[in-house]
Amino acid sequence: MKSTLKPPRPAKTRSRSSIGAIRSPQSTEAILDAAAAILEEQGYRGFTMDALVERAGSSKPTIYRWWRSKGALLRDVYERAALTFVASPDTGDLQTDLVVHIRSLWAWWRSSSAGETLRSYIIEIQLDPSAIQELREEFMPRRERTLRMIFSKAVARGEISADADIDVAVSMLTGMSWLHLMTSNLGNLQFIDDAVAILVNGLSAQGPG
Repeated sequence: MKSTLKPPRPAKTRSRSSIGAIRSPQSTEAILDAAAAILEEQGYRGFTMDALVERAGSSKPTIYRWWRSKGALLRDVYERAALTFVASPDTGDLQTDLVVHIRSLWAWWRSSSAGETLRSYIIEIQLDPSAIQELREEFMPRRERTLRMIFSKAVARGEISADADIDVAVSMLTGMSWLHLMTSNLGNLQFIDDAVAILVNGLSAQGPG
């Protein structure tokens, strides 16, 4: 008697497949795109791994194999978006350059998912000491490069002294921006103008020794 059992159907393959420990570029982009879309539409509260899996057409094992935590994923979502954000003015005037740069940064945060992504990243890593260390030692220096470049050009022009406390100035401006981001006060652009004016006046007053 012939068996009536049918051979099992081959498992369906995903259109975006993992390639082992090496990230599939197509899958990586799909996951980052999906994460950015969820953050823009639903914010941090709606950003769950289940929602991400469904939207990206991926799987939790794949996501956690490529990103050790949700915080690491949020970091990459933000830094990928930052690649398209270019605001490095060179007007020949330090105060103008700083105002233009910071105003454009705040506008970018307000008008895209970038602001929500950075807020979510900061929230997510608060209980992870290693992630906080990475934020301080790696992430923030990358994000502060444009500010440092602006100050470096001002030093080269002789606008401020080479002995000026650039590290302190960069930290103050970064902290100001992040404070306004976290408190949803990015529309207060006059604060940028006033804070930059005070800072530049202080730096200009610094001299050698």
